[in-house]
Amino acid sequence: MRAAAEVLKGRVVHPDVRCIIIPATQQVYRQCIDEGLVDIFLDAHCAVSTPTCGPCLGGYMGILAAGERAITTTNRNFVGRMGDPTSEVYLASPAVAAASAVLGHIGLPEDLD
Repeated sequence: MRAAAEVLKGRVVHPDVRCIIIPATQQVYRQCIDEGLVDIFLDAHCAVSTPTCGPCLGGYMGILAAGERAITTTNRNFVGRMGDPTSEVYLASPAVAAASAVLGHIGLPEDLD
């Protein structure tokens, strides 16, 4: 989470992008609150959730519709995992996912400078 927060600090998510931050556990969620990371995410216009599996298992909270694309920090990628089978899912590090959210396309943190 820290790597994503470092990239997002002082920046705003691209208006055509949904950036959803979902901590893995209650402990990680508490740490994000204690370290002020949640404030950085909210200031960047991210949606911050309580811990859950959500879209990474195709359940809810941001699943993909037909033709949508996602860049995610989840650890699995197969057809239909995050929603519609015609959606596209790209796996990346937290820093690359955050930079891509700001850029509006897949990119690197270095591309923001």
